[in-house]
Amino acid sequence: MPSHRANAHGTACEYALADRYSVDLVRDGKRVDTSWYDGLKDGRPWEFKATAHRHADGQPGNFKIYRAYHDRLRQQGGMYGFAVYRQRGRGTQVLKMTAVSASSLPLLRWHGGGSHRDSQQGKLAIEDVF
Repeated sequence: MPSHRANAHGTACEYALADRYSVDLVRDGKRVDTSWYDGLKDGRPWEFKATAHRHADGQPGNFKIYRAYHDRLRQQGGMYGFAVYRQRGRGTQVLKMTAVSASSLPLLRWHGGGSHRDSQQGKLAIEDVF
């Protein structure tokens, strides 16, 4: 079960990634966020992914990629921004960030995505990205 703070950590990482890579999260006064990308840079869609370095149970984090969104991002020449974080007190410490073209991700093994998404999902280990 994910932490109830996971969304707050993901949002902190999203803002850090947008700042690092100069990605616009707002256009015409409205949030750019769609189901398949989080921001735009020079018209190119960017999707941000964040994971904890280690989960509460000690297991390493991983990035969840949804096939339908990944396929669309890849077709549009999009980018991923990846961040690894750890909880620091009540806040978020971003440990590392990188940007990767959607077409350059390693091959993923797709499996059921759960009931909250209408897509298969694949998981990327931190070491597969960094």
